Amino acid sequence: MNPLIALSPEISQALAEGRPVVVLESTIITHGMPYPQNLQVAQQVEAAVREAGAVPATIAVMAGRIRVGLDAETLEALASTPAAQVMKLSRADLAACLALGRTGATTVAATMICAHLAGIEVFATGGIGGVHRGAETSFDISADLQELAQSPVTVVAAGAKAILDLPKTLEVLETLGVPVIAFGQDQLPAFWSRESGLPAPLRMDDPVQIAASARLRRELGLGGGQLVVNPIPPEAEIPRAEMIPIVEQALSEAEAQRIAAKAVTPFLLQRIFDLTRGRSLDANIALVLNNARLAARIAAAMTR
Repeated sequence: MNPLIALSPEISQALAEGRPVVVLESTIITHGMPYPQNLQVAQQVEAAVREAGAVPATIAVMAGRIRVGLDAETLEALASTPAAQVMKLSRADLAACLALGRTGATTVAATMICAHLAGIEVFATGGIGGVHRGAETSFDISADLQELAQSPVTVVAAGAKAILDLPKTLEVLETLGVPVIAFGQDQLPAFWSRESGLPAPLRMDDPVQIAASARLRRELGLGGGQLVVNPIPPEAEIPRAEMIPIVEQALSEAEAQRIAAKAVTPFLLQRIFDLTRGRSLDANIALVLNNARLAARIAAAMTR
């Protein structure tokens, strides 16, 4: 094991015994919602993984180590730390955070790197980053897409956030050779909505098939991971027809206010929260829980 990785006793024992483990990111805790709601949601997601038969391993960088599996006290300490004091980590700044001894929350890309170092193959998150609208001039493309092509981890998400350019995101994933597998439907989900209007490149209906695909990729010598896009539960979704004008309004306001670079996504998510009167956050929580349950089933299939 890499000396920079600190496994909790529970995760260490689970891996030694060959039990299924699901990795969880920490950015949703530190930058996704206020305390104590963030702590409550983190606890609910970990509980969902356990109820579905796997062990949750929330990842964060603390005191110069990558912590894999946080006990109750550490999870609460992370959740109660002001976001301004926590670095938001991707591939580019993971090592710097360790070198500085800072506290860091892992995004999709950084979580994949840490999961692979820890020997864990399945990761549940809300949504991945992707190609931002206007990327043909801004070149704003999330590091998550490159990471999916590099780290051999199966990522379960509800798709890319609908504020992104979904067709271009799919094109980049195809170019990078990343399998995009829709679970139980033929259409690509769009985070808050079950449908995006785009056909999914691949479809699988059974976690056992997804686990087999990951194993066969290893046997074929294919690097990188696979993206499993899991539609939000029907009762929790905001339908595409309702979301499109809301997203377009938020994008127009961002352009009018000349909001750019890293400020764009937080602005858009806040405006969508306001315009949906909080329904977008409720949907976000529901889809993360749904993804946690599916990831646990995939992890269990991988251990069999």
